[in-house]
Amino acid sequence: MIRVGAKYQHLIRSGGCICHNPQMRRVSERLTDFSRRGFLAGLGAALVAAGQPRPVLAAPAVSSGPVLFRNLRLFDGKADALRTGIQVLVEGSRIAAVDTTNSPPPADARTIDCGGRVLMPGLIDAHWHALFAAVPLAILMAADPGYIFAVATAEAERTLLRGFTTIRDLGGPVYSFKRAIDDGVIAGPRIYPSGPMITTTGGHGDLRQLTDLPRTSDRLSSVETLGGAMIADSVGEVQMRTREQLMQGASQLKIVGGGGVSSPRSPLDMSTFSETDLRAAVAVAKDWNTYVTVHAYAPNTIQRAIAAGAACIEHAHLMDEETAKLMADKGVWLSIQPFLSTEDAVPLTGPSGERLLQVIAGTHTAYELARKYKLKTAWGSDMLFSPAVTARQGTMLTHLARWYGNAEILQMATSTNAELLALSNLRNPYPGRLGVIEKGAFADVLLVDGNPLETIGLIADPDKNLKVIMKDGKIYKNTLAA
Repeated sequence: MIRVGAKYQHLIRSGGCICHNPQMRRVSERLTDFSRRGFLAGLGAALVAAGQPRPVLAAPAVSSGPVLFRNLRLFDGKADALRTGIQVLVEGSRIAAVDTTNSPPPADARTIDCGGRVLMPGLIDAHWHALFAAVPLAILMAADPGYIFAVATAEAERTLLRGFTTIRDLGGPVYSFKRAIDDGVIAGPRIYPSGPMITTTGGHGDLRQLTDLPRTSDRLSSVETLGGAMIADSVGEVQMRTREQLMQGASQLKIVGGGGVSSPRSPLDMSTFSETDLRAAVAVAKDWNTYVTVHAYAPNTIQRAIAAGAACIEHAHLMDEETAKLMADKGVWLSIQPFLSTEDAVPLTGPSGERLLQVIAGTHTAYELARKYKLKTAWGSDMLFSPAVTARQGTMLTHLARWYGNAEILQMATSTNAELLALSNLRNPYPGRLGVIEKGAFADVLLVDGNPLETIGLIADPDKNLKVIMKDGKIYKNTLAA
């Protein structure tokens, strides 16, 4: 799914899809040197040009010894109701205590009086694209790499300031971006990287022009060099491409099982990889002690992925009852996005526009089936190329109120999404508990001005309603300090 802000619609009107637009092709060609080295060099150039050690959109992270949150109401990520009479102690990067005895804090602890506000776990987005989420096409076409990475860096911090302390990245060259965040070079959420999505010739994510055909085996295409996708057309190539991503640090593998909205030459009903191909990817993931998630909309594509052993399905907006029942029987995860209208995904023209409307029309049925069969359901937003659209990340979460209660929504975006992330097993880049506030869990917490269990819309206005944002025990926002 690709969303483009209205400001850039003129870039796609004639072709019906940004992937095959000549301007987008030039973008890919300009960025053929995207790599670990290219990212670090570009980021360094941007920071040197800015004359500062890191971009400053929020206050610098504060980590000055133990922190005690007191006078709060607690949503722990699992319960259906708030708890009171509790204080939460953070030491280092972990929650040291969820205390009901009003014990005195350590002598060197900093105390934050929450004023009766709600303390909750940081939010998790299970389908995000960290590097390209807010980089407009005009910038990709014209700016130098240093500026491009500076824009992506700013968006990473904005993502964090919206309360999303963790994301699962499902397509993009984010390995070095993740490292820069983890090392404290830039501010942003934790990233569970997939690296480039693995697709076939003609599959969703194959952004080549017809003039690039036939494919040659001695060089990568521009989209592959860019790091958005890797093309594999045999079992051997599937094994090679998946192992390459795991070698670079992928926490899970994303395989394109069928067509997509933004690719005019890959209709939603098509299937790409054979069951044998998919089994090869699943086997590689198993050898590396992690899992495969498969991009699929149509029932036949989803069923093939399940037969091959996929642990998770992305999207699935066109699934039918038989498919939902099969997912339930096999315990397969559903990672779906609540597209309700063109406000969530600006309509594309031509075949892409028609497919977008198919997805929007199928959203309600898909969620109804997920509830009926009690599917293990994760939430994600899936946004690209527009800072105006990414600002609606929290709004996308509130769309779930059409099918779920507020407590269920918050549970899905915290502890439930964390369960999906944990499928990465030994490839988990952050071994430990996420999405909960309990002793020993990572100290990723939000302080909400109001009760989101009563008013879920509070999440849609983070600037106003998130008073404290902490990730990994470090405070990135604290408006109570004033």
